[in-house]
Amino acid sequence: MMNAVIVDIVRTASGKGKPGGALAEVHPADLLATVLTALVERSGIDPALIDDVIAGCVTQAGDQAINVARTALLTAGFPESVPGTTVDRQCGSSQQAAHFAAQGIMAGAYDIAIACGVESMSRVPMFSSVREGHPQAPLQQRFPNLPGQGIGAELIASRWKFGREELDAFAAQSHQRAAAATAGGWFTNEIIPVALSDGSSHVTDETVRAATTPEGLAELKPAFYTDEMALRYPEVKWNVTPGNSSPLSDGASAALIMSEQRAEALGMTPRARFHTFAIAGSDPEIMLTGPIPATHKALKRSGLDIEEFDAYEINEAFASVPLAWAKEFNADPQKLNPRGGAIALGHPLGGSGMRLMATMLNYLEATDGRYGLQAMCEGGGLANVTIIERLR
Repeated sequence: MMNAVIVDIVRTASGKGKPGGALAEVHPADLLATVLTALVERSGIDPALIDDVIAGCVTQAGDQAINVARTALLTAGFPESVPGTTVDRQCGSSQQAAHFAAQGIMAGAYDIAIACGVESMSRVPMFSSVREGHPQAPLQQRFPNLPGQGIGAELIASRWKFGREELDAFAAQSHQRAAAATAGGWFTNEIIPVALSDGSSHVTDETVRAATTPEGLAELKPAFYTDEMALRYPEVKWNVTPGNSSPLSDGASAALIMSEQRAEALGMTPRARFHTFAIAGSDPEIMLTGPIPATHKALKRSGLDIEEFDAYEINEAFASVPLAWAKEFNADPQKLNPRGGAIALGHPLGGSGMRLMATMLNYLEATDGRYGLQAMCEGGGLANVTIIERLR
């Protein structure tokens, strides 16, 4: 079986996912086209050689409808012969795109593919694709009381016994780490400028707040408390706030993936190889615990122990998610999201998977690390885990 390798990986800086955000004027197809173009320019690859472009996108409506992968690759000037498809595994959509691309290469179905993702939450708000009816109505016959993700985050905090101080301290640390990485220029190799209509370029994550402190976060009110939810979940302490949750965000990311043999034939030096993949389903009520069973699967398949990893990127949809994961595996907190996570860097849903991968790989290269583990919690009780090995 062939090895699948990452030749290059890039992302945009985050924009606030609301009107007036730094990237709100940019059509999501243009946003995704920006990172696709950058991969071609940085690697020098002939885009006609690309067998498929697989894009993650969650809200496939409005500007993101009708297969944004194909729209973006044609916008980027790729030949008409290059196909594209758009996938939805909720927040792990672009991570799943990488799984599909790499697995296709390992199986011999592809030689070269791009895994990518985009979400413009300013232009296409969450749930825009739900116009009439209730998509989960049949599911509620089996699970009659499915809450939203925020309640899942509260349930995790309650069951793993994380108080407000721990959640806010973790959130503040995310901003502090991301601010330090920004100031140190550590994101420079992964961020691609996005051209704006005023002639400027967006190059800095708009969602990072360097002045964030636990004391400041402590002043925020719970985001998901209602009298109805309080009656349904009396064990919940209502400690999840906008400050210890990821913000609505705009962004795109992309990775050029190929077989090791193809990279050698093209004279390209791979940056990392895909080592192990795992996916898992979990309780759709608490919803966000999937990274734990998925990581157990990945560790078993890989033969690696948690101590052998040099970095863990566990998506910070809410602070309670990576904290519970770290507690389950007794993971080193210094290795957990060492350059900050989604609480600071943003969570552009379909684009987050390859954003995490870009940050993790650049961190491994900067610190001479070998193995990185990435996990993403996903709506409906799902999770992806990917293990990579740095090669240079």
